[in-house]
Amino acid sequence: MAGLPDSYDAGMNTKKSSLRVAVIGAGFSGIGAAIRLLSIDVEHITIFEKASDVGGTWRDNTYPGAACDVQSHLYSLSFELNPRWTRRFPAQPEIQAYLKAVFAKHNLARITRFNTEITELRYDEQTYSWSVSCNGVEPESFDLIVNSSGVLSRPSMPTIEGLDQFDGISFHSARWRHDVELSGKNIAVIGTGASAIQFVPEIAQRAASVTVFQRTAPWVVPRDDSAFTEAQQRRFARFPLWARLHRWGIYLRNEMLALAFVGPNAAKGTSKISRQISDGGKQFIAACISDPVLRAKVTPTFAPGCKRLLISNDYYPALARPNVDVVTTPIERAAAHAVVTSDGQEHPADVIVFGTGFKATEFIVPMKIFGVGGVELSDEWSRGARTHLGMSVSGFPNMYTLLGPNTALGHNSVVFMVECQLHFIMGALKHMMRSGARSLDLRSDVEQASYSAVQGRMHKTVWLSGCQSWYRSPDGRIDTLWPGSTISYWWRTRFFKPKNFNAER
Repeated sequence: MAGLPDSYDAGMNTKKSSLRVAVIGAGFSGIGAAIRLLSIDVEHITIFEKASDVGGTWRDNTYPGAACDVQSHLYSLSFELNPRWTRRFPAQPEIQAYLKAVFAKHNLARITRFNTEITELRYDEQTYSWSVSCNGVEPESFDLIVNSSGVLSRPSMPTIEGLDQFDGISFHSARWRHDVELSGKNIAVIGTGASAIQFVPEIAQRAASVTVFQRTAPWVVPRDDSAFTEAQQRRFARFPLWARLHRWGIYLRNEMLALAFVGPNAAKGTSKISRQISDGGKQFIAACISDPVLRAKVTPTFAPGCKRLLISNDYYPALARPNVDVVTTPIERAAAHAVVTSDGQEHPADVIVFGTGFKATEFIVPMKIFGVGGVELSDEWSRGARTHLGMSVSGFPNMYTLLGPNTALGHNSVVFMVECQLHFIMGALKHMMRSGARSLDLRSDVEQASYSAVQGRMHKTVWLSGCQSWYRSPDGRIDTLWPGSTISYWWRTRFFKPKNFNAER
């Protein structure tokens, strides 16, 4: 398939566009969107960023050991390859530096408003435009919205009785308190997700004790990480085709994991790849942990992939340290100097760190979005986040969401998904420029058919095989993940189809 997994040529216009476009967020998605919009000669672009710097997830998550679980050469924009990645799996500072460099290269600061959080979007049916309200600023009018605010931006905090009585310091991993000295402290870690398995090994080296409160043991597999030599970096820089071939190889190997997550055997957890992951994961546990009691605690009881598959070389060895304890008894409450479990045992704590992830199923909160007839999007999605390809919603014309509902992944790079979506959106804009359409509104029957198809395929995935995860809404629906390969998503977004939309001219 031509173009996989690189970018798509959106095509250049000979005529400047007068469309006014608001891009919400300056992370991977927002930066990519702005660059693509400039490439098709959209002149009036404004990026709204609620923080004082770019980077999104990679600006906010600065906890010790923060790194990506997708290889560096694939976790980057295909039209801005970086030959100077230092490792196969990049750490947070390097990813943040990459995003800042791309932002600066394209001089996006001139169109960005920092420290500006959008509170409300409201569609005006008379002018076919969106009224954008920000904190402390008069509403402005835009023709088109690209919502790239992301789903991993709002930390999820559990409700724990007595937490307000805790005399120590508590914080979420996405809001890491670098001013808090952890050396010699008793630290309680609540949660064992993707962030916790990265920071637990780091803090265990200097803490007096670390108590890890685990609700469900995750699958953790070895991290095949290594540094790139100077010679390799020079080769990537000198021969761009070599860098692209390397990127393609990573993409195709990652894509094979979809076979463990999607299909009838995946739904039963009996696929060949799933069994290989399970067997390898148990062997990894046995190699790192000799204590049979601890080994039993950290051995998962669900099919690999039902919850996010994690990668780490030092998490299991950290749990085996004498100053680390894994507690599986449910938490009952917090006391002044301890976390108390349901068996009445008090676990001493000077600091509580929450590694409890994000509110991934709340796609637009706290922003309010009102479409045709004043319908609020959060109400529309209360019984399922219905979209077409995760981007378009019927009754909300000229609004597109990047990494929206049912577009996250469990096996490959979401940056690839973003580029598929940008290609689709550029196709929509070019159609508007050619046809003179003022607005494009997704047909309701297309939305319903698209959402029904996604939910139908979801029943043939490992994510509904019997575990609880952040993928699922409280009512059990999965509105977060794409139930297929990224190749299938690329195919569906390859062409913008005007017939799926009602146009106003």
